[in-house]
Amino acid sequence: MLKPSLQLRQSQQLTMTPQLQQAIRLLQLPILDLQTQIQEALDENVMLEVDETASLEAAEETAEGADDSAEADVSDADWTDIQRTGPSDTPISYEPRDQPEYADLSGDTLKDHLLWQLELEILDPRTTAIGQAIVDGINEDGYLTEEFEAIQATLAPDIVASPDEIEVALGVVQRLDPAGVGARSISECVLLQLQQLDPETPGLALAKTTAQEHLELVAEHQFATLKRQLNATAEELDDALVLVRACHPRPGSSIASSAAEYVIPDVYVRRSDGSWSVELNTTITPKLRVNQSYVGSLGRDGEYDLLRTQLQEARWLIRSLEIRDQTLLKVATTIVERQTEFLEHGEEHMRPMVLRDIAESIGMHESTVSRVTTNKYMHTPRGVFELRYFFSSHLTSKDGERSSTAVRAKIRKLIGGERPEKPLSDNQIAKILSAEGIHVARRTVAKYREGMGISSSSERKRSKLVS
Repeated sequence: MLKPSLQLRQSQQLTMTPQLQQAIRLLQLPILDLQTQIQEALDENVMLEVDETASLEAAEETAEGADDSAEADVSDADWTDIQRTGPSDTPISYEPRDQPEYADLSGDTLKDHLLWQLELEILDPRTTAIGQAIVDGINEDGYLTEEFEAIQATLAPDIVASPDEIEVALGVVQRLDPAGVGARSISECVLLQLQQLDPETPGLALAKTTAQEHLELVAEHQFATLKRQLNATAEELDDALVLVRACHPRPGSSIASSAAEYVIPDVYVRRSDGSWSVELNTTITPKLRVNQSYVGSLGRDGEYDLLRTQLQEARWLIRSLEIRDQTLLKVATTIVERQTEFLEHGEEHMRPMVLRDIAESIGMHESTVSRVTTNKYMHTPRGVFELRYFFSSHLTSKDGERSSTAVRAKIRKLIGGERPEKPLSDNQIAKILSAEGIHVARRTVAKYREGMGISSSSERKRSKLVS
């Protein structure tokens, strides 16, 4: 029979302290979320304040002697009363950047645009009310998605509208700007736009017939079948297709366009004195410090426990931000060192690289590198890229391993320089690459081509012959 007993055992295990959890969380936050997190901390913690007057030299003196190891620094740090974001060994750019441009959000929506035009029409109150109900049933692309029964239910019981009345009001709405709005199908949308053209336009009648009965053939590039069914010549078909293709399939998007999204780079890369340098973008987050006025007023009484807790949280946040900057700079610098040929010569010279390569180089875990490279952006002379863009799989070649990104760039270049009347097939592209020492299968070429949104050789040939 077993008896209860007490035993002492010694064991080692990793513990995720609150400080380490905060450092990891801040490490993976994109810049906009990080700004929100910092602002919330400033609003809730009286021990935190923005250091608006601190100079770079003061920041270096404050952060001197900081350890590079994230885990050790967070869990066991010799905290000082004044700490500022930005470690001493981190190159920081204080040069003024171009003022950001912001999207104009003052424009009307598609619904507002249509209602404004409807008010200018000379209509009786009943037709105006029906027209407003129709506008409510139009989606952002400009299509009427509500059935007549639903529109009737919306108007009832104030107005009992018949289907004929709704059809009349819909005709009024369909004459409004943008052309094609209020259509119930892509075919009707194209027809509404074609009806606004001059009746003497060459190919207009054939274009209307095509839009009404044969849009599927146009989408599938079945031009020979289309030509036969329309009983038209090649020139007549070309004129009709030009008119059809000029129509907007989503007319509402020209009015209700979504707001532009701007990418804020976390690091800047520039070439100076024959080498590449990496700098953190310091304009995106404020520099923080501990409020010394509150620290000086702290006593030993229990009534200051809340302030002491906030002081500790403020120090943890400041240190976590420093760790984030250090880690981001290490990863970005290592990426630049490995991808120098890409920065100097372009995509075809991208080196193969995986997370393990960077992790081993900087002495960190792959999961840490993965967090740093997610939703973080690098501004280079060749454009702004997410850090993940520089990672790609390996492909073997005679002169070593090649990056899949470089192979995609070569495929795109070969297709761009092909003869229009004789485009390159996937098998031909694979043979050309093999002759250059890059061994890829035909199915790999097809996968890369489709991933870049490039159609097959037969489709490219048909489209070029028609155009």
